[in-house]
Amino acid sequence: MTRLIETPASEDSIGLDELVDWCESAAFDPSCEDGLAEAAPMLRALSRNRHFLADAAIAELKTRCAEQRRINPYSAQVMLLRPPRGKYVLRAAFWPAVGDHVVRMSGTAPFLYHVPHDHGFDFLTVGYLGPGYGSDYYVYECDVAGAAGEAVALRFVERSYLSEGRMLLYRANRDIHAQLPPDSLSVSLNILASAPGQGWRRQYRFDTARGVIAECMTVASAQMLLELAVGCGSDNAQDLADSFSRAHPQDAMRLTAWQAIGATLEDAARLAHWEQGARSSSPLIRRASVAALEIIHYGDEMACFSAAGTVG
Repeated sequence: MTRLIETPASEDSIGLDELVDWCESAAFDPSCEDGLAEAAPMLRALSRNRHFLADAAIAELKTRCAEQRRINPYSAQVMLLRPPRGKYVLRAAFWPAVGDHVVRMSGTAPFLYHVPHDHGFDFLTVGYLGPGYGSDYYVYECDVAGAAGEAVALRFVERSYLSEGRMLLYRANRDIHAQLPPDSLSVSLNILASAPGQGWRRQYRFDTARGVIAECMTVASAQMLLELAVGCGSDNAQDLADSFSRAHPQDAMRLTAWQAIGATLEDAARLAHWEQGARSSSPLIRRASVAALEIIHYGDEMACFSAAGTVG
């Protein structure tokens, strides 16, 4: 379950630069859960600094957010406090209430409220401002293939709120939460662990009522590029997709390659492709191929195959 981090009682506060200097030092190793937890006293001390975030926001506004537009890969909900340094990311996240203008205009979907999900990275978070978002917390074992519809042993833990000063450590692909909007605008400060190969770490949305993975929420840029290349009809792309589908170290890319190839085939060749995929060593390809065969045999595509085989 998410780990509640208690820090010694203190009124001491630090500035953002002090936290960054410490995170850059050899004392900080976020590659494991305990190493990330070592940052808790420093992050808590920053959270006691009640003006640093407003000062940073004002500085950005004076330049029309030039630095954020340059370095921030996230949505407007997130203010990146420092550019990524390889082993960690430092950010502030804003959590509007249901009655706030941004939610009334865009709805709750951009903030993932009421959407059970995990994270593809460990991170440490502390409530900085406001009553904090609520969460229904679940835990699951991380040994999953990651396919939509895959059964997962979920266990409900609790409902709690990230109030000011409350600190939690979330474990990658273990802890799930369905966030609830705060009663008023709230802010959290986060230190995210950035592991090697982070771009391939997967995040999932869950159907907690059914106890299954609803979908994978992340796609690596390399997957999109491969789909584009294969879709353009390049022979080199077909060869690369074939190679990736057989031997790429990431199962998600193997599936992307297999599906991209399948999308270029028709009729009997397409059927044979999915039948071969149902025997693949890749768990994701197997599950996707079985699902595709079910559609072919029992879904709308069945009419196409019947028509192709008609003699008259």
